Amino acid sequence: LIVDTLDFHGVGTLQLEFEQLKKKLAAEGLFDQERKKTLPPFPEHITLITSPRGAAVHDFLRIARQRFPQTPIAIYPVTVQGRQAAGEIVEALAAVNGHLRATVIVLCRGGGSLEDLWAFNEERVARAIAASTLPVVSAVGHEIDFTIADLVADLRAPTPSAAAQMLLPDSHALRARLDQLRGRLLRRMSARLE
Repeated sequence: LIVDTLDFHGVGTLQLEFEQLKKKLAAEGLFDQERKKTLPPFPEHITLITSPRGAAVHDFLRIARQRFPQTPIAIYPVTVQGRQAAGEIVEALAAVNGHLRATVIVLCRGGGSLEDLWAFNEERVARAIAASTLPVVSAVGHEIDFTIADLVADLRAPTPSAAAQMLLPDSHALRARLDQLRGRLLRRMSARLE
């Protein structure tokens, strides 16, 4: 077998684009830890930018209801794959930052191939995440999936379910801890009074 030239085909081309964009944005400092915003310990309002029909959104909501049901969660519906997805995600990020009362934004999508997740590897999406005044959590794909959005976001969650666990405290554990502190406070006050 004699080979004259070798070129990328299919996923290879996308992988090359991914690596080039990653290098460019890293050089600009978009992945730097210093520019990342701190997430609130008790988010007052979460907005999910996602497809309302996907399994990922239902996983997030199920875990969120179990952990801290008091937190209101809004869904900003977008297409999460295909040609129009990146544009819709950019518009949604701008809208949530400009008009809605969210304290945290979560980009939420289940796993898929490199092609399926490509909207989250587009430069305009990365720049919209970086420009967000609100903290952005990337909950895109499964644990093994990595996107440019993950690198730019203020927090990367390995899955949508994990994002809910990372963002919201466990209300049962919190209540138990408060009861423990209340008991200790009462005992100390009683001892002081005696």
